[in-house]
Amino acid sequence: MASLLRLEVNGQERELPVPGTDASVLDLLASLDQHPKTVAVEVNRELVPRARFGDTSLHDGDRVEIVRFVQGG
Repeated sequence: MASLLRLEVNGQERELPVPGTDASVLDLLASLDQHPKTVAVEVNRELVPRARFGDTSLHDGDRVEIVRFVQGG
């Protein structure tokens, strides 16, 4: 049975369906259709290294900031 994880993402309240007991930063990015190589992620004001997206767990009430890299010319 899925549960809902309540997060603040870029200043907006969001609910993330969680199939098990927890979700990772990578799960959140997938639910938002964000490619992990094109973003930087901060959880509770701490930068999460890209190599740790899959094993960094999210918890109810976490504050997540996602910054997308944009190329210009």
